[in-house]
Amino acid sequence: MTASDTDVVLVVDFGAQYAQLIARRVREARVYSEIVPSTMPVAEMLARKPRAIILSGGPSSVYAEGAPGIDPALFAAGVPVLGLCYGFQLMATALGGTVEHTGAREYGRTVLSVVGKPSTLFDGTPAEQQVWMSHGDACSAAPEGFTVTAATDTVPVAAFENDERRLYGVQHHPEVLHSTYGQQVLEHFLYRGAGLTPSWTTGSIVEEQVTAIRAQVGKKRAICALSGGVDSAVAAALVNRAIGEQLTCVYVDHGLMRKGETEQVEKDFVASTGVKLVVVDAAERFLAALAGVSDPEQKRKIIGREFIRVFEQAQAELVAEAGAVGEDVAFLVQGTLYPDVVESGGGTGTANIKSHHNVGGLPEDLEFELVEPLRKLFKDEVRMVGRELGLPEEIVHRQPFPGPGLAIRIVGEITRDRLEILRDADAIVREELTAAGLDRDIWQCPVVLLADVRSVGVQGDGRTYGHPIVLRPVSSEDAMTADWSRLPYDLLARISNRITNEVRDVNRVTLDITSKPPGTIEWE
Repeated sequence: MTASDTDVVLVVDFGAQYAQLIARRVREARVYSEIVPSTMPVAEMLARKPRAIILSGGPSSVYAEGAPGIDPALFAAGVPVLGLCYGFQLMATALGGTVEHTGAREYGRTVLSVVGKPSTLFDGTPAEQQVWMSHGDACSAAPEGFTVTAATDTVPVAAFENDERRLYGVQHHPEVLHSTYGQQVLEHFLYRGAGLTPSWTTGSIVEEQVTAIRAQVGKKRAICALSGGVDSAVAAALVNRAIGEQLTCVYVDHGLMRKGETEQVEKDFVASTGVKLVVVDAAERFLAALAGVSDPEQKRKIIGREFIRVFEQAQAELVAEAGAVGEDVAFLVQGTLYPDVVESGGGTGTANIKSHHNVGGLPEDLEFELVEPLRKLFKDEVRMVGRELGLPEEIVHRQPFPGPGLAIRIVGEITRDRLEILRDADAIVREELTAAGLDRDIWQCPVVLLADVRSVGVQGDGRTYGHPIVLRPVSSEDAMTADWSRLPYDLLARISNRITNEVRDVNRVTLDITSKPPGTIEWE
């Protein structure tokens, strides 16, 4: 199976904050989906031979000047279509229905009443159910030939269906968890409305990518920069499954990892995959380069520069070694994920939310062809593939960790002594979260050392001037937004007691309770 053989559902992005979430929910239904921009011509969408199309929500009014539109030819193509929120209103107006400025705005939780029976979308769900609304305009009349299947107290047409044409629409957002039966509504469209089979599994992903990697690489060799994170680990394991000895992984130990993580990469990862690994100990080099530097952006630039130089040196040695025996190292493996591509404006036509080192950040004169087996996957899908490949749970469920490592969790200059203090505190936090069974309930928990701050304390009946430690536990689905995790008080108490008792030069533990936005997850 190849990517071109996979049944695809296209999610047309009209600027919705939830476009990625829609695509994820479709994949959770074991159907492959991709996001495309609303600016893509309908003929180009149809050329992809999608099995179904979902029109996302968006911030515009269908009557606003310059608002995104849709070619009505889409609805005559015979492809099943589901319109959500703004996409629902576009469908209504394109097909002859009525959308008005009724003044009946609905934002947040709303009670939806199912009024049409039978209903393909709402079959088996309660007559009244909670949904998540976010709209100002409202549909007051459905297009001819459509059955109204839901309403609210203020909106007479909150959903409509036309089974004969396989066209459906709902005013609410079924993709968000606040819509209690939203996933069922989406699955009813996919399975019943579009006639799709839930066949996209982790096993099929591995099989598809192994075939594609072998076709791309052939008999040549590839290298992979292994960071210890789940993305690069799964990418490396997948490529190793495909080409075996033709892959060499390079792990640059910059001395900024957490306690035990370098050893985990060297032992556990190699043991579980059999991958060929080259470890470069560059800790002294990085510490020397960071000496005297406190500015966080300067730290990032120094670490990025030094990493590239060290990796290039290791890469040159591998190429020279391979050349000596007549082999060609022609490919570079990266753990690029689908959100990296989408948020960097990579092929979606949406705004460039952020740059990513794997997307658009590589030198133009790169001598290697990229192998990116995870480019179409979300983080949770990557974890599932990792389990399918037999990677240890400690790697598969490793919390996100920044490339610059502990350097951006020390507010102030980076020194060997400060790194050891932070490693010890971080290890205690991870141990206690694991013991409490909360590892998978939070997205990540950065532990921050305020190295340039001293606070007064009392330890051993004496006055101390120690460093504060900040705990930053957050909950999130994709790190684009996050909320602080409400950890149990007794757990926080154990963590605080252990850190102040066991970690030298620390006399205060604080908790960051800021959401994102306005705060970021990391401090620097």
